[in-house]
Amino acid sequence: MDIDPMAAVEENDDENQKSSNSRLNNWVAITVAMLATFIGICKVKDDNICQGMQQAQADRLDHWSFYQARNIREEIDEATLAQMKLAAAVTPSAESTAAIQRYEKKASDQSAKKDELKQQAEADQANYDALNYRDDQFDLSDTLVALAISMLAVTALTRKHWLFWVAMVPTAFGIIMGLAGLMGWHIHPDALVKLLS
Repeated sequence: MDIDPMAAVEENDDENQKSSNSRLNNWVAITVAMLATFIGICKVKDDNICQGMQQAQADRLDHWSFYQARNIREEIDEATLAQMKLAAAVTPSAESTAAIQRYEKKASDQSAKKDELKQQAEADQANYDALNYRDDQFDLSDTLVALAISMLAVTALTRKHWLFWVAMVPTAFGIIMGLAGLMGWHIHPDALVKLLS
């Protein structure tokens, strides 16, 4: 029986290839597991932010509705006041003077309360916008990590080492955007967010 030296070399190359593919699959599996854990943590925070956004939106709508009600009350008080002043001009009395003063105070109170509600509604809008900024960061992180996981799946199927490193690009940006949302960093690619909105 003859020993073929090329068979040993081919066998050694097969072992090296299997070992290399095994390492690549391990890298892919570890990366996917870490990304899934990271995105799970981000998802919890993002859900809490979404709840805060819903509350801020509801508060804003409530405050603007109450603002409109105060506005209507103020206008009714001012119309009543105008009628009383006209009536008092024809037949002045102590009672009409007291009623006029009472309606002047009511109209003034409604105006002051209306201004407070306007400030609260504007603060609610600012709160919503701040929360939406962070929600956009989490949305972008979700998108980039999902892209990275898809690329890692293709990497595992094709066993192309270079594709693993290409998948690390959206992975890195996805992690940066997720950390920005978690830590409150001011990183917000406005053009990309507008494109995806």
